[in-house]
Amino acid sequence: MKDQVHNQGELKELKVNIEADVVESFQHMAENTGIALDELIVVALKRFRASHSDYEKKVFQVD
Repeated sequence: MKDQVHNQGELKELKVNIEADVVESFQHMAENTGIALDELIVVALKRFRASHSDYEKKVFQVD
């Protein structure tokens, strides 16, 4: 994960309210690993998206 590059394209701010213990946990992970908090969050969100792609309701066209 440390050698992967994230947030390279156009960036857009997302403001959310998250339980304090989750925020504190991610802050500690960022401090302990030297990985930016933004990087950790985007990795977590991308992994969630990959695991729950059915939430996106993508429609596939068959020719």
